[in-house]
Amino acid sequence: MQNDQNEHLKLVVIIASDSDAEKLTRKLVEQGYPATKIGSTGGFLRKGNATILSGVEANEVDSVIAMVRSECHARTEYVPVQTLPFFGEGSVLQEPIEVRTGGAIVFVMDVERFEKT
Repeated sequence: MQNDQNEHLKLVVIIASDSDAEKLTRKLVEQGYPATKIGSTGGFLRKGNATILSGVEANEVDSVIAMVRSECHARTEYVPVQTLPFFGEGSVLQEPIEVRTGGAIVFVMDVERFEKT
């Protein structure tokens, strides 16, 4: 089935921490939005993330983003310096440093074509 109104469809791509992504996926599905969760890994801290894909009508994007804001919260963590990719083993810093984690990154893209078989 091809959708004749593709200009009204959007693909929302959400990258969130594993813990936030689980809650967000559950909430999206409860509210009737499609959600496909794919495991991914972040580059900076190399922690587990999830990428959530949701195809929605253009007028539903703000509702989806509101759910992202309510479920995916940024927070700070202290991590050992040695685990960070930009510090070598010979680093003189010994104390853990504070880094921002959590939250989400959201991309909204136009859907050129949609088919469901």
